Amino acid sequence: MNIADVLSGRATSEGIQRLLLSAPTQEVLADQLRAMLPPGVAVGPFRLTEVRFKPGRKIIAYYDTFVDTESPKGNYIRPIAVTWAPNASEDEPPETTVLAKIEAEAVRRGVAAPFQQLWKDFRDWSMRVWVSPLDARFNQLVRLSDPQHLHVLLAKTGLAESDQCRSREYRVTPIKYRPGKGHVLRYDPLDAGAETVFAKLYIAEDRARVFRREDAARCFRVASTAAEWLEKHGGSAHGLRPLACVAEDAVVLYPRAAGTPLCDFARRQVDNLATCLQRAGAALRTLHQMPVEAMGPLGPPHDFAAETRSIAKKGVHIPVLLPQVGSTIEALLDRARELHEQLPQEPPTFIHGDLKSEHIWVAPDWLTMMDFDTVRLADPALDVGCFLADWQFWNVGSHQAGLEKMPENFLAGYAPGVPKERLMRARLYEAMGLIKCAVRRVQLFEHDWASRVAGLVERSQAVINDLHRILGLPQPLLELL
Repeated sequence: MNIADVLSGRATSEGIQRLLLSAPTQEVLADQLRAMLPPGVAVGPFRLTEVRFKPGRKIIAYYDTFVDTESPKGNYIRPIAVTWAPNASEDEPPETTVLAKIEAEAVRRGVAAPFQQLWKDFRDWSMRVWVSPLDARFNQLVRLSDPQHLHVLLAKTGLAESDQCRSREYRVTPIKYRPGKGHVLRYDPLDAGAETVFAKLYIAEDRARVFRREDAARCFRVASTAAEWLEKHGGSAHGLRPLACVAEDAVVLYPRAAGTPLCDFARRQVDNLATCLQRAGAALRTLHQMPVEAMGPLGPPHDFAAETRSIAKKGVHIPVLLPQVGSTIEALLDRARELHEQLPQEPPTFIHGDLKSEHIWVAPDWLTMMDFDTVRLADPALDVGCFLADWQFWNVGSHQAGLEKMPENFLAGYAPGVPKERLMRARLYEAMGLIKCAVRRVQLFEHDWASRVAGLVERSQAVINDLHRILGLPQPLLELL
């Protein structure tokens, strides 16, 4: 396999899938990891969880790796990050010294085990492998992966004395491992009565080695404020209130949410789904009614131009792998900008910023909204459009009757008292959200990647065409897809 052709995109999406999923790649990965483990430890199979492709630069793949040891602890599921890049292994990375220190600390704390090394290069494949908990930018990940440090952490916050967190021992499981981007850890108590705790990490140091603890503090403040507002005004809707923020470790601790993510609930409880969606819509309207000053500093507003630029940036691989779809996306973004200029606007307000159905959990008598890290000042229509696009992402092609029409219940809960112009802009953000789902959330390793991407873009086109019709504007002479 010619790695240079794959990285450039000349080998097409099928070539990338062969690189990611083929037996030779699995064998190379297994060989790499066996060299980092004691004799007798078996590795594999590998389960892909996410892929990022930047044409001509690199492919990053995240795998959950099965590790079978002969120790009493038995089997592990260990996340790894694999990077393919031109000449990735010819030069030592600039952070080698930092990585060596982090690896030594991981070994000393016992959180590297059963691994004896946490990173390795494979020159013939232009490949580099990192193993959790290695990360130069999140150097606190190692100590936060240590159950002993968790006791220190809980003591600092006062949670160690609470019934919720009173446990002598915890099992640590990495839920999300994205070196340089973000991490989530799960702490499960081994004592009865205590509750599971989640840790969300933020960058402890930037590349100039300057501490950035304010990210964790800001997210703690935002999530706490949103939870307080919903508690007072949200009725049966709640916000997931964080337990604590520890600035020294740039981490926010959260309790376990009750219930089931809405995206999973929708597949099992269609009879009760309309009520849940109406509650979710009403909860979002309540959030949008929060006074901007109650949230504190949120930075400059995020406008429609910034949203379309972000989508274009995230979709750079589409024109390389699917040229016709790439041209369609470019044309749709242009049309969307023109439409936005013709729609009435309103002042930006507090928005969730990433309102997906997996961030809304459903319990028998209430629902919980969570993940407020992307809160910002923006058009509230963005949240509505984001949710409508997300619903289609999860439910396109579903054989369950009525799921396609269910967003009407969400809008019924949200719309009372809302300017109708906002709902019109929400359709435009829905179209943009569908493109964002296509370029960011459909994974390259999926066998139907190309058809799913094209299908979501086609839906975006249909929404924009519908807006043209509603506004009485002429339709394009030719269909784009």
